[in-house]
Amino acid sequence: MTDPAPSRPRRRIRRVLGWTFGGLGALVVAAVLGVLVWGQVGVMAAEPGPLEAVRADAAVTVDEQAGAIVLSPASGSSEVGLVFIPGAKVEPIAYAATLSGLVDDGITVVITRPWYNLAFLDPRPLEAFTSLAPAVDTWMVGGHSLGGVRACQLATDADALVLFASYCANDLSTTGLPVLSISGSEDGLSTPAKIRDAAPLLPADAEFVEIDGASHASFGAYGPQAGDGSPSIGEAEMTERVTELVTDFAASLL
Repeated sequence: MTDPAPSRPRRRIRRVLGWTFGGLGALVVAAVLGVLVWGQVGVMAAEPGPLEAVRADAAVTVDEQAGAIVLSPASGSSEVGLVFIPGAKVEPIAYAATLSGLVDDGITVVITRPWYNLAFLDPRPLEAFTSLAPAVDTWMVGGHSLGGVRACQLATDADALVLFASYCANDLSTTGLPVLSISGSEDGLSTPAKIRDAAPLLPADAEFVEIDGASHASFGAYGPQAGDGSPSIGEAEMTERVTELVTDFAASLL
């Protein structure tokens, strides 16, 4: 008769492994669910005043689609476009006011709607957004805060990269890509020190511009943000400064 004793340790090992992997799986599921819930809670909404001003601007066409918001000149065509990726938990259209000056200068802007309000969870390629304005030939990709980190990941499919209070986590230093990095002197989140520390990940000729008096939230119209500095620049001046910088950069690509 066969002694069943040797099989008992194996059964115990299988049980222990089953409990271990089951516990790890439960932790992963809980973590994913936690991130998804976090992305939906406390979303910073667009301020109504600046948003209504954009919608009332006869020179700007606002096309609010399911996956993105397309801002385009009401008359004339665009040679250059910008795919803009919002920061974490910021309502995408909150950036329309700050970016509308670009549209007035003839640049089409496609503001993405990141999945679950978190850019790093959105796997869509750049083409998913550039295809919304097929007449545009030259494309910049950019983003604010975490959206800029995602823009860096898509940058090699674009003609240029624009960072708005953001920096890269992947290495683009040898790509030869034209890069404009715009930051704020009063930013309490993407601080000037963080921008400097990440600079080696960009090409050596990347252009860095720090806007005096701008905070992290100055790059959109969604109100103050926790952990940020106190801005000393007004919304109108900020929009004018961003418009000037990005329009000049876009002209250099043609």
